[in-house]
Amino acid sequence: MTRPNQESRPANGPKPARRRAREAALQALYGWQIGSQDLAACETALHEIEGFGQLREAEQRFAVALLRGCIANQETLRDQLTPLLDRPFAELSPIEGCILLLGAHEMASSPETPLRVVLNEAIELAKTFGGTDGHKFVNGVLDRLAPTLRPLESSRPGR
Repeated sequence: MTRPNQESRPANGPKPARRRAREAALQALYGWQIGSQDLAACETALHEIEGFGQLREAEQRFAVALLRGCIANQETLRDQLTPLLDRPFAELSPIEGCILLLGAHEMASSPETPLRVVLNEAIELAKTFGGTDGHKFVNGVLDRLAPTLRPLESSRPGR
């Protein structure tokens, strides 16, 4: 049984719509990270990502909100993440840095999405787009950030 905001899919089945929205937001955020585009250009790029037009309006709004939130709050998010890193944020691979920004932003701004879902989705993004062990790095950093941004959820057993 799937609870609201809990995303699951059958093995080898289609990806949940919110995961596809996160993937689109990540791709646009990556373009911003490496290309120094402004927000308007990033939003245009987001709407041009393959499959974005097939998302429901709610998922499109979700992707736009993730993108806008990450860009608007980048300094705060980086300040929260930096003490948890083994190197300066600027030395991270651009995609892993973007995944961390996305995960940290969603953790901070979407309390309706369970912490476990936020963490799992960031890990899946890292498995899909990141380096070989990038998902382990992303998991470790976001797991250490959770007590700061989601103290009640992160203290629950089996979160």
